[in-house]
Amino acid sequence: MNRIAIVIALIVASACTAQTARAEERSDTVMLNELVITALKQQQNLDELPLASTLVTAAETQRLNMVSIKSLSDLAPNVFLPDYGSRVTSSIYVRGLGARMDQPVVGLNVDNLTYLNKDAYDFDIPDIVRVEMLRGPQATLYGRNTMGGQINITTLSPFDWQGFRFAATSGNGPAARGHAAWYGKLNDDMGLSATVGYTYQNGWYRNNYNGSKTDRQNLLSGRVKYEWRPSRSFSLMNVAAVTSLNQSGYPYEYTGTGRIEYNDTCFYRRVTLSDALTLRWLTDRYSLTSVTSVQYIDDNLTLDQDFLPLSYFTLTQKKHETAFAEDLIARNPEDSKWRRTSGLFLFYKHNNMAAPVHFLDYGISQLIEQHRNDANPSYPIRWDTRDFPLNSDFFTPTFGVALYHESSVTVGKWLFTAGLRFDYEHVALKYHSHCDTGYMIYHEQEGGVFEPFRHISVNIDDHGRMSRQFFEVLPKIAVLYNLGDKGNNLYLNVSKGYKAGGFNTQMFSDILQQRVMEFMGVGGGYDPAEVVSYKPEKSWNFELGAHFAVLDGRLSGQADIFYIDCRDQQLTMFPDGTTTGRIMTNAGKTRSFGAELQLLYTPVEALTVTLNYGYTNARFRRFDNGLEDFRGKYLPYAPRNTLLGDVTYRIETPRVPWLDYILLDANVRLSGKIFWNESNTMHQNPYALPGASATFAKDDISLQLWGENLTDTKYNTFYFVSIKNEFLQRGLPLRFGATLRINF
Repeated sequence: MNRIAIVIALIVASACTAQTARAEERSDTVMLNELVITALKQQQNLDELPLASTLVTAAETQRLNMVSIKSLSDLAPNVFLPDYGSRVTSSIYVRGLGARMDQPVVGLNVDNLTYLNKDAYDFDIPDIVRVEMLRGPQATLYGRNTMGGQINITTLSPFDWQGFRFAATSGNGPAARGHAAWYGKLNDDMGLSATVGYTYQNGWYRNNYNGSKTDRQNLLSGRVKYEWRPSRSFSLMNVAAVTSLNQSGYPYEYTGTGRIEYNDTCFYRRVTLSDALTLRWLTDRYSLTSVTSVQYIDDNLTLDQDFLPLSYFTLTQKKHETAFAEDLIARNPEDSKWRRTSGLFLFYKHNNMAAPVHFLDYGISQLIEQHRNDANPSYPIRWDTRDFPLNSDFFTPTFGVALYHESSVTVGKWLFTAGLRFDYEHVALKYHSHCDTGYMIYHEQEGGVFEPFRHISVNIDDHGRMSRQFFEVLPKIAVLYNLGDKGNNLYLNVSKGYKAGGFNTQMFSDILQQRVMEFMGVGGGYDPAEVVSYKPEKSWNFELGAHFAVLDGRLSGQADIFYIDCRDQQLTMFPDGTTTGRIMTNAGKTRSFGAELQLLYTPVEALTVTLNYGYTNARFRRFDNGLEDFRGKYLPYAPRNTLLGDVTYRIETPRVPWLDYILLDANVRLSGKIFWNESNTMHQNPYALPGASATFAKDDISLQLWGENLTDTKYNTFYFVSIKNEFLQRGLPLRFGATLRINF
């Protein structure tokens, strides 16, 4: 409650600074002129660049009810954002690349703020006007953790629209979402906007143990954007945002029973604060941009780690992370035959985390006492207490600096592009693992009577520090040939991708468990340096593609084929045996190839047809974990196919005084086949999720009736293993509702 009160106070204080102003002019289309602080590193017209990309407009975000990046799943070919776990889990899979834990494979930028931790990716973003999804390595311009691509999101500017905006959604579940915003010009060169939003979800599935909903959530958010454009040569934008999230446990179904049933509390709570200051100087010869950002995350993830109606153990991860980043970008005008972009990027972040694992009665009995007593039945043991914590505290500071440059030269119909980035990163881990417990050894006497023999104290107090340094040179070369008409071209792109290495703290619970077993003379311990650290992931991406616009522009699109050679791909694996942690390991070699197609067809003005399809074939070339050789197996979690089909038809109603038009939309998203493990023994078959909507609009008011997963398709979005038990997470069922939007 204290956190929510703080958030409300911040939002109210920010909103009170805004002076009420009526809109002097109105535009339904956001105009992107040279002073709008967007497209800092590439030109606006993505179809004229040698890369695969998908652009989502403001109209599309409203039509498809998109408010967070997980709503982007399947919109772009081979881009899959599964909605599983808590909002701390924001995995993204692109062209077979991706990871559930730690470093992301796709970068995220919202209003020029670069998110350095994917734990904070999943939040609601109202009033989106533009989403760019760039596929393939974007490391030259965007750096680390963009080997799968980059997502750039731009929200509405108070210079482009003035007035009040209100949107409210209500649906089954029940679920509700709403936001209110004010956009105004304080004077001719100064604009301000303030937005507040709230999301409520009661949950779709129940925990059969106690009947409670497993996926409830409440999210409160606020954002203030200030822009100042005193002259043609200078502009300033500052965006401050805050979110507060409270989410309950998760619909994890035990495959042995097909039931969601666990006895301990699960929740995720998070408060995030962020601020990004963008300064831009513009002359006839160059532009210089500075983006300074600060981010703070305070969260608590608590799990019933066994997800069974038994008291095995619980896990808590509390962290406080502060991050600072600075990006300096210099560019010359886009209309020059030699376009140049140069930059300096540096960041620092540190993460303080406490991650205790609390062993409970059944876990002590089955995982510790029984294991020890089976090995030495004549001298059985019994723990002093029926619950005890294994405590782990971590401090992880990370620093990075990069220099980059990219040049594009136009020679007739040819466009030649070359780029290079020098990237250095240093990451350290300081850990403190400790527990204070003990057990009594009993000795069997004649007649089967057991008497106390000796008491053993288990006092563990382990300290350590590890550090790693990474230096990467990230080149890119590309060539594009214009086929005469604007918007028609062929291109070839060769680029290197890079995902940073680091330390996996989730294995420390198993390390401590093995240390406890060592005290009893059973089993052997892990070497933290071997099971905690993992190497960077590197890839070479080869892409051949085309952009085209034919039939007088009524049919446009993109097509490409790609091949990715990946080394040391980072994979999340489950250790063998009765373990609780997750190992981040590096596969030796993997390869991925596939094809992508995007089509936009407008046969008549009122009708629009969209088709986006992606195919990926991603397999291990060399990966043997010592127990099994996975050569030739498909990579887990990444779908082989993604598809979006969307048909929109607009009906004008000039004879109806209370209605301007009706917008009808029918769509389907398809994902699959998805393998859940490296051995390919578990999988999710391809599944389709149809949706539809009807929007009725009059002037500044619209009412949208919508439905998602209309066939109530049963599918799973996630798989994991804990102490040899397998679990699946159910996907979202049939959902329907209404959205009211009012602008004035």
